[in-house]
Amino acid sequence: MKKLMIGLIGAAILAGCCTCNFPVDSGTTFAKDALQPYVDNGQLPGAINVFYNNGVQETCCVGYADVAAKREIGMDDPYMQCSQTKGFCGVTVAKLVEEGKLNLDDPVSKYLPEFKTLWVLESETNGVRKLVKAKNALTVRMCLNHTGGFPFEICAKAEGIRGGGWSGGAPLRQTAAIAAACPLMFDPGTKDAYSNTGIDIGAAVVEIVTGMRWEDYLQQAVLDPLGMKDTTFWPTDEQLSHLVESYTCKKDAPAEYLYEHGWEQRPYNDRSRIFASAGAGLWTTANDQLKFYKMLMNLGVGDNGVRILKEETVKSILAVSTRPPDRGGYSLGLFAPVKDDEDQWFGHGGAWGTNCSVNWHKKQLKLWAVQLCGGPRPWDKAREEAEKKFFQATIDNSGADAYTGRMK
Repeated sequence: MKKLMIGLIGAAILAGCCTCNFPVDSGTTFAKDALQPYVDNGQLPGAINVFYNNGVQETCCVGYADVAAKREIGMDDPYMQCSQTKGFCGVTVAKLVEEGKLNLDDPVSKYLPEFKTLWVLESETNGVRKLVKAKNALTVRMCLNHTGGFPFEICAKAEGIRGGGWSGGAPLRQTAAIAAACPLMFDPGTKDAYSNTGIDIGAAVVEIVTGMRWEDYLQQAVLDPLGMKDTTFWPTDEQLSHLVESYTCKKDAPAEYLYEHGWEQRPYNDRSRIFASAGAGLWTTANDQLKFYKMLMNLGVGDNGVRILKEETVKSILAVSTRPPDRGGYSLGLFAPVKDDEDQWFGHGGAWGTNCSVNWHKKQLKLWAVQLCGGPRPWDKAREEAEKKFFQATIDNSGADAYTGRMK
């Protein structure tokens, strides 16, 4: 790898570049070459793709943030990251765990007494429900790794309340209270079901431990130290003036503009209606997203040198599953391998198609930012091929020629 990096720097100097700072933008076009045909035929409105391998980075912004206005997509254009918000909650919980203020196996009722007695829906016949008392105590760990027994979003129909900030629902503590009063789908810890509600309950516990609103603690402990100035639950009007617009995929046809989603209504910064949700709700930019995931890739240290978490914290409860072995891989708000090894990645995706994952062993990262609903997604295979080419070129010295004269 050293020889390759020296070769890259030498190639840049020969091409007229006098200085070269890491991380190096490779100047390659693997992703752009793969994605451009789908932009040209309208199926892919616009996308941001970043590949990173141990100091070498390929950044590709292709297509438009707004097709009708022909406004090109960029690294500082805000977009809704949806469920990628879960990883941010996981980091705040991990921070309190390493500080000794919280234990993952603490019962949630230690912090939120309404969870002391929980009921499980055993059966339902002709609208009549049979409930049984939960045998297991609900723990913080279960909330964060989707084994708590909660549905995707909690809802108190009689009161007309929906939990979860991104859906115009309720504050975190109220969402938790609603969840505690509703029957679980299964006894805590015995199965798994993907749930925004569980993550929101975890954030409500953070509020009790810190004495702060979760979003304020997140800002103080993670966003500000990493310099993530464009990540927020309430984007400003200026930010929204250059947001990445949403689209719906169409088979063999151009993507269709989507004014708003059922779960995410305009105006996106109405604080009287939109509440912070740890399950989904954060707006961000590709530049900000890189800062967060590079911190995870670097085992707790941001690109700016600020340490957010200890190495061992990332390795033990974020980069590897915290579920029972038979329940699949999920840590604290992040998809993670059951058994960690040098070829394993961890990270998260979002409902509108965004995704980012990292490999801390090899210092590798791959980021994908779009605002797309549905399928098909015919570019996926081409992007996978571009990924293989990039990582092969930056690992194998024989790929050095691919970079000659292409450095920025």
